[in-house]
Amino acid sequence: MSDLPFTLDQLRILKAIAQEGSFKRAADSLYVSQPAVSLQVQNLERQLDVPLFDRGGRRAQLTEAGHLLLNYGEKILSLCQETCRAIEDLQNLQGGTLIVGASQTTGTYLLPRMIGMFRQKYPDVAVQLHVHSTRRTAWSVANGQVDLAIIGGEIPGELSESLEVISYAEDELALILPVFHPFAKLETIQKEDLYKLQFIALDSQSTIRKVIDQVLGRCEIDTRRFKVEMELNSIEAIKNAVQSGLGAAFVSTSAIAKELQMGVLHRTPIEGVVVKRTLWLIFNPNRYRSKAAEAFSQEILPQFANPGWSKDVLKLAQKNIVVTTLDIAIPASSGED
Repeated sequence: MSDLPFTLDQLRILKAIAQEGSFKRAADSLYVSQPAVSLQVQNLERQLDVPLFDRGGRRAQLTEAGHLLLNYGEKILSLCQETCRAIEDLQNLQGGTLIVGASQTTGTYLLPRMIGMFRQKYPDVAVQLHVHSTRRTAWSVANGQVDLAIIGGEIPGELSESLEVISYAEDELALILPVFHPFAKLETIQKEDLYKLQFIALDSQSTIRKVIDQVLGRCEIDTRRFKVEMELNSIEAIKNAVQSGLGAAFVSTSAIAKELQMGVLHRTPIEGVVVKRTLWLIFNPNRYRSKAAEAFSQEILPQFANPGWSKDVLKLAQKNIVVTTLDIAIPASSGED
């Protein structure tokens, strides 16, 4: 490293400052002192002979050179992490790390069950679950920061050639009502009855709200006619609001298993209508595929997948291609799913 004008520690510090927005918060996140961070940045700028931060404002802002170094630095650090994980694999699952990504609903209600089963079988493997929007999760998989992910939204079109996208499972969306609602006494309701209800929904800009509207539209249900009385920012908040009698909602069946068992929510069937969306497995076939990721794919994923899907998993597990660095950066995104 003596011939290079920067060290891996300096790249880690640069990345932390960019993420945290200040030298102090970056120092706290790295468990070092602020003067130590400042000194490393000064040394880095002197070695490169270029300023990396605009120090005129209250927030640490990267210069053009700083953005350029950060872009390459993140890829260097990602490749280093990939190298360490490949070496850890030599221990044959007596260690190592599995990093799984998920969009909001799958990450909250499905992946914890899957990870729990995996940890029972491989307690020495460290497992990380990254829960973000579909867009951010897809970019993380493409960049090699996540081994594989299960998402419910639409993959960014610019990643279609970088990612393998496989239909994984069907996620049913259920209409839930307060247990004391008059419709809760009926075996089924009609489509037209939906327009008589007061609804609680996610923010109109959230990905899952758009997905739900699209899926209901395919079932000839016009969500524009819904009386949306309240918009909330989480599925848990929506469930609590319905339980309190504030309205009805459509949510994933995976999110209400406990409430239905306890009898605090009522699931109301709609005659002739089954509302489902597809969950997708995504991974980067050009990245190193760890033994932990292979074990998770072969032994855990089939237990929650569509019938017959396990054969596809075995084929995917054979795609063990090592190290391709992609020149991509994660764009801004909004909305959750």
